[in-house]
Amino acid sequence: MSLEQPGDLSQFSMQDLFRMEADAQCQVLTEGLLALERSRDGSAAAVEPMMRAAHSIKGAAAIVGLDLVVQLAHGMEDAFLAAQYGKLALTPNRVDVLLSGVDLILQVARLDDTSAQAWLAAGAEQFRQTMTAIANIAFLPEPLAPPPPAPAPLPPAAVAPAPAAPPAAATATPAPAPPAAPQPTATEEPATATRQPAPSKVAHNFDRLLSLASESRINAHQMHPFIQDLQRFKRNQASLFVQLEQLHEAIANGSDAALKEKSQLALQKAHPLKQFVLEHIAAVESYERRVLAVAGGLVDEVLTLRMRPFRDGVQAFPRMVRDLARGMGKEVSLRIVGEETLVDRDILARIESPLNHILRNAVDHGMGTPAERAAAGKPPNGSIVLEARHRAGMLSIEISDDGAGVDLERIRLAVVERGMAGASMAAALSAAELLEFLFLPAFSLKQSANEISGRGVGLDIVHETIRQQNGTVRLESELGRGFRTAITLPLTQSVVRALVVDIKQEAYAIPIVKVERVLKVAQDAIHTLENKQFFTLRDEHLGLVSAAQLLELGEMDAGAGELPVVLIGGAGRRYALVVDAVRGEQSLAVQALDPVFGKMRDISAAALLDDGEPVLILDVPDLLLSIEKLLHEGGLHRLARADQAARRKTKRILVVDDSLTVREMERKLLQGRGFEVDVAIDGIDGWNAVRGGGYDLVVTDVDMPRMDGIELVGLIKKDLHLHLLPVMIVSYKDRPEDRARGLAAGADYYLTKGSFHDETLLDAVVDLIGEARR
Repeated sequence: MSLEQPGDLSQFSMQDLFRMEADAQCQVLTEGLLALERSRDGSAAAVEPMMRAAHSIKGAAAIVGLDLVVQLAHGMEDAFLAAQYGKLALTPNRVDVLLSGVDLILQVARLDDTSAQAWLAAGAEQFRQTMTAIANIAFLPEPLAPPPPAPAPLPPAAVAPAPAAPPAAATATPAPAPPAAPQPTATEEPATATRQPAPSKVAHNFDRLLSLASESRINAHQMHPFIQDLQRFKRNQASLFVQLEQLHEAIANGSDAALKEKSQLALQKAHPLKQFVLEHIAAVESYERRVLAVAGGLVDEVLTLRMRPFRDGVQAFPRMVRDLARGMGKEVSLRIVGEETLVDRDILARIESPLNHILRNAVDHGMGTPAERAAAGKPPNGSIVLEARHRAGMLSIEISDDGAGVDLERIRLAVVERGMAGASMAAALSAAELLEFLFLPAFSLKQSANEISGRGVGLDIVHETIRQQNGTVRLESELGRGFRTAITLPLTQSVVRALVVDIKQEAYAIPIVKVERVLKVAQDAIHTLENKQFFTLRDEHLGLVSAAQLLELGEMDAGAGELPVVLIGGAGRRYALVVDAVRGEQSLAVQALDPVFGKMRDISAAALLDDGEPVLILDVPDLLLSIEKLLHEGGLHRLARADQAARRKTKRILVVDDSLTVREMERKLLQGRGFEVDVAIDGIDGWNAVRGGGYDLVVTDVDMPRMDGIELVGLIKKDLHLHLLPVMIVSYKDRPEDRARGLAAGADYYLTKGSFHDETLLDAVVDLIGEARR
């Protein structure tokens, strides 16, 4: 088990250290018992680690005065010692009893200092019965009793389930219900976690660190234009030297000795300059390579801080699968491959529930009893493999079992019975298309649902959760042979590999995992049917949709040549998004939008390109919904050719704000209404820009460095040439005195930034200067 411990342990109490020790050693016991049960290997080497773990728990519990835990661990140690010398076979029944002891130890470890002793006193009988069962472990009956009802679902994040009497132990003494004293939930972290920084603060610190690392990388990339300027200077200098040498040759053929001497001296002084430039260009290029390497390494190291081994999110699953199968009279083991594969901790936390559901489905629906498997020619013990690995820059997770699989013909029949497709259409559906129906809500092949699972019940939630993480999930089945679920996810949500495109001369990014293909479509390949434009690719008609229209940036000029197209969507929902140009792929450090904007339609986040240019990251699922809405309303624009595009004069607006996010979002909102927008980063920058003339409106913040918005308004209203220019203040401040200051300075409108949630800002702009085009 991976255990994060600070280097300095002096800040922790002895009780805290016991919790750390118990957590780690209980994981060793759980994994060892499950591995032993799977392999039936009762050798001394297999038992030795578990005996050491029980001994360590006993010693740690003695130090903190937990006598009942000492006795329990001592009984487990004796059982392991007997197994080590071949006197006791650790059969599944006996493993049940030992696991119940692990559960009790772990539950005590999760209690805080104030409630531990009280809980132990109230649960003394529970401990006594468990210790009695462990002491009498050699006398447990070998045959399995009839299987009890299936246990309640276990929380996926639990290290071990809440203590309960195991099925086999019930033959000895009935175990009472757990005491009604305070108990931690299975999903709670150990009490030591309370001493760590608050998650929100840690997340904020990480985001800030990543932002700084990304800025350093951007600054490093900005060396490149400087080097290009030096290269141009070198070429101009070389041309000058050629002219200088030609001039010297001309003078040398003359008779003026003094002029010859001056010419020769000029030529001699010029040669060191040439060498100086060459050396310094080489030095700057070397410096750029070093800075880029350091900046890139810094970003990678910051991202590594956020990565966790895959096992940290799945270590409870083997026990869950084993206990669930035992409760249903089945024998199933889970093998995890790629435990050391690194995964973003946020992604790891969010996929635990989907993985838990898929595994429970596999046990409940896919796996048969030993007798059923034997009749099918399979070993009695069913096998599930959970594998994680990095593939093509993505996280690939596969869950495969050797169960019964899914009958595709039953799916086909269910589709027809529920009226989801006609008989002829259903007959033509491929295996992959049929399995997609399992992702629909409440689409199940089971005759009756139970509290455990049901193939199809809940898979819609699995699909939605994976989709929210910019991932994909695919199902495969072979009747009688098994079932396979393949999940593909980004390695991290902090950095996204994206396709950068131009839309109305602005950069936008599309997560590369959502891009199926990039291509160019010739004008003569475009067809029109019922006022909708499409082209044909591999016998499939793909609708053309203007990205500018989706983002409300106006009509797109299609030009006279080929159209750059980005293919997005999946089966049945595939569309061709027409853009102005495709720049290429970049890795972008994701920056969340300011909460003041709420959830922006079709936009998921923001980022900065390598050259420092801001870019909005598109939300592809939102785009698909917007496309379908336009199709339903019949509002898709036809792509206009360049020679058909009407040219009208557009009104210009200057946005002044020191916040990058706010500045860019205001610009996008106003451009979406058709205005031409420039930006300034503070009052001084805004004042310099506005004096250049040509603006129809100034939109400014109040609190800014160097010159605030109130001062800027005052300067504009006092200027002889600008005093009639409308000025709107948009500020977080909504106090009467702040509003009065702004209006007293001459502002024509005063809005709060909360107005971005509706059309107030755009309506106010139209009230002041009218629509975007004259």
